[in-house]
Amino acid sequence: MNMKQIIERFGEKTKSIWNSIINYTFIRKIRSLWGTGKIQKTSRVTYDVIWNVILFFLIIGFVVAFFVGGLGAGYFASLVKDEPIRSQEDMESDIYNYSETSKLYFSNDIYIGDIRSELKREETTLDKISPTLVQAVTATEDEYFLEHEGVVPKAIFRALFQEVTNASVQSGGSTLTQQLIKNQILTNEVSFERKAKEILLALRLENFFEKDEILEAYLNIVPYGRNANGDNIAGIQTAAQGIFGLDADEVNIAQAAYLAGLPQSPSYYTPFQNSGGLKEDAGIKPGLDRMKTVLNRMLEMGHITKEEYQEALNYDLVADFIKPEASPIEEYPYLVRELQIRAEEIIKEKLAEEDGYEIEELETNEELADLNEEYELIAEKALQNNGYRIHSTIDKEIYDAFQEVAENFKHYGPNKNTKLTDENGDDYYIEQYVQAAAFLVENKTGRIISFLGGREYSEDDQTNYVTSKRSNGSTMKPFVYASAMDKGVVQPGTPIADVYTVFPPNNYAPNNFDLRYHGLLSARDHLKDSYNIPAIKTYMKILNDNPVEQYIEKMGITTLRDNEYANPSLAIGATTDGITLEENTNAYNTFANNGKFVDAVMIDKITTVDGDVIYEHETEPVEVFSPQTAYLTIDMMRDVISNGSATYLNSQLKYTGVDWAGKTGTSQNVENVHFVGVNPNVTFGTWLGYEYPDSLRCDSCSLYHSNRNLELWSELVNVATDINPELLAPSERFAQPEGIVSRSYCAISGMLPSELCAQAGLVKTDLFNAKFVPTQTDNSLVRGARVMVNGKAVLAGSNTPDGFVEGNGLMFNPEWFQSMGYNKLSDPTQLYPSKEREKWEKIALPGSNSHSSISDDGKAPGQPTSINTSEGNLVWSKSDSNDVVGYRIFRSSSPDGNFELIGSTTQAEFQVGNDYAFYHVKAVDYFGSESTPSSVITVGEAPEPETEEEEPSGEESPDESSSQNNEANGDNSSTDSNNEDN
Repeated sequence: MNMKQIIERFGEKTKSIWNSIINYTFIRKIRSLWGTGKIQKTSRVTYDVIWNVILFFLIIGFVVAFFVGGLGAGYFASLVKDEPIRSQEDMESDIYNYSETSKLYFSNDIYIGDIRSELKREETTLDKISPTLVQAVTATEDEYFLEHEGVVPKAIFRALFQEVTNASVQSGGSTLTQQLIKNQILTNEVSFERKAKEILLALRLENFFEKDEILEAYLNIVPYGRNANGDNIAGIQTAAQGIFGLDADEVNIAQAAYLAGLPQSPSYYTPFQNSGGLKEDAGIKPGLDRMKTVLNRMLEMGHITKEEYQEALNYDLVADFIKPEASPIEEYPYLVRELQIRAEEIIKEKLAEEDGYEIEELETNEELADLNEEYELIAEKALQNNGYRIHSTIDKEIYDAFQEVAENFKHYGPNKNTKLTDENGDDYYIEQYVQAAAFLVENKTGRIISFLGGREYSEDDQTNYVTSKRSNGSTMKPFVYASAMDKGVVQPGTPIADVYTVFPPNNYAPNNFDLRYHGLLSARDHLKDSYNIPAIKTYMKILNDNPVEQYIEKMGITTLRDNEYANPSLAIGATTDGITLEENTNAYNTFANNGKFVDAVMIDKITTVDGDVIYEHETEPVEVFSPQTAYLTIDMMRDVISNGSATYLNSQLKYTGVDWAGKTGTSQNVENVHFVGVNPNVTFGTWLGYEYPDSLRCDSCSLYHSNRNLELWSELVNVATDINPELLAPSERFAQPEGIVSRSYCAISGMLPSELCAQAGLVKTDLFNAKFVPTQTDNSLVRGARVMVNGKAVLAGSNTPDGFVEGNGLMFNPEWFQSMGYNKLSDPTQLYPSKEREKWEKIALPGSNSHSSISDDGKAPGQPTSINTSEGNLVWSKSDSNDVVGYRIFRSSSPDGNFELIGSTTQAEFQVGNDYAFYHVKAVDYFGSESTPSSVITVGEAPEPETEEEEPSGEESPDESSSQNNEANGDNSSTDSNNEDN
């Protein structure tokens, strides 16, 4: 408003005042009497004198008034000279630029609560505010609101007089319009300059806005003290909800009067303490007294009747004050905190991109660190003040069920006194309980369905263990095998030797969880039972291609350091900083999505108060593996559950028939246990561990530490499936893509089966990527002279008795054996797996390795014991000597007669029939020495003695009979002689 407009406005006000003066009843009577002429006739002299006096004072008054008015106008102009002329758009932006608390939602728009902020405010519209409440506000704060044009002159003059005379303030001089200007454009500074600007802007605002618009804006910005939880609140809707638990259009007369009275002194009149909960009676009384004042004004202005007034006075308002309720941060601490963190990240990224910055550049470029921090602060403030609607992907019912399962779970394990070291190097102990975390994500969309952040959120421990970095142990192994399979280095059936191995560059010599080696088994078997050395061997084959950069990082695992891929132990989850449960679990959806990774998302969209979408998640799959690699990995992990390290799950799952695949994981010193399971729809992972890492071993617990985690996993899956079986328990199985074939191979080499491999009984069948099926025939076996020593095949020595040597037995091909590096093993028998070991032990080891463990002690082997008969067979207990190659069986016609050799065997039994005879057995060692005979055993029944009879005539002569008998004996002697030679 320029000076000309101000003077014109002042002139109009002066004219209005003059018109008011001359229209007073007393003045009108004087003018009427004057018009009759009686006064003039009575005293002309008096008339002239009085009139001249009146005229003199009128002239002086007008001169003074104009002089004072000019001074006032000039002073007013000087006060507002620096105030810019604001357009309607500028004023609209300023007036509606008030903070509103952002709100959080579960999926399907189920309200969670407000984010944490310094001030709670929810915007509303005038049509959603009770008319009685509007009347109470105007009656209290601005009775001429509908009539004035932004200011009330007499109120201003009254306030000015009170200021000048230092009189006590009886009532304020500000209209609602002025209060709106003060709160939204100016400050609370007490000065004539601020007041002058306030008047000027109020007049201008009234020219631009309707009364309803001004009133609505005022009711949304005005502070109302605190709610039942002790939060600072502003806006009439927030006040009605926070004090009475009602919407602003539901309050009665007493409640409306109480709310209308609060803005005069919100902190004084509020019924609630700063920490939440009601004040004492003395603290509540001022607000109730203020309510009575408001009711009185409403009555005076005719907004309520005397009956309504009296009824409101007698109303028990205190009974309507609500009690403190659990805030969202108290009820859902992990969820609210995580949503707020992620929403701030989204807003920060959006703001940075609008200014031309990439978020990765901001967060990694040290020169932009200050700018990055500035964007963080702006995003935080925007989230607190802009009234965003944060729509999450979290299923409320499943999330609540997860928290309940965690609260009632019985198998966490014991509390532990853990030794820690302070900054001075001194040791101290803390008692801590086992923490837990879980993460459930939908495969195709990446929507996070639910999670468990921990067992108990507190000020001392606010850690969300889903996003806390921990070693992922053997759950890393599927990433390793998948990377190697994608390159064709291995396939599920590829044999890998689990034997003592030292890895470069630091002579790293790992062991397995059971402190044993398991020999030549397939990659499938090694993953199924979670053996470490084969996983590291597989990783070393692809190490030079940096599998972390090529595969693992593409699966959303971002916490590994740049050169960490060079560590062999990475293959079994030994990381520098660890991997979050979220990243680790989320990575597994790559296998379910045919080799494409879909990043997890917790916020589906963010909208403004008006419903405008400022962010909406879009799924962007990242290609990592071929569909064939992904399926083969899934198929291998099926075995982990069906008959591997996670077999315990089968007895715990409520919904059977679901196509689950997964992997267990235990970190070093059993400080973390993991399990990640994936089906065609979802991926789900759980973790157990202590806040400060310590061993989870528990000899007194009813469940093994890994099974305790599997128990938690199954309980959570079962309850989630109860709620949404369509999502958690799909009937379809993982679809096998084209390019997957079934092929037979030799379990020794992984090549196509040879005739010798088939004879050894070691031909296996497994799935292959058609691109990587074996094309060469197995060459790991040859035939050669061998002998069985205690059931194990070894090459025959120079003194080994020929009768026990198989001249055409199976043995490892020395060339193949050397090419695989097995000739360097100190104990090549480590190659024999416990699975079907008897087949492997019949294969002789080549070269010096064949009898390196057999030494001649110069002693005869121990004799066989416990000799017995069974259905025409001699049976005995084997010699206790370790170098026995077989047994020789001897027979005699009498116990004291000459025992002659009748045969030999490598077994502990020999068929002799049921004829009457006497037998003993001797053990023979690798060097040809015989044991002492076993005890003698009788077989068959002795024949009855023959009686003498008279020889019939025509029979042979005694000489002929004797001759024939001798021939027969000679034949028998010849047979025995041949057997002895053999």
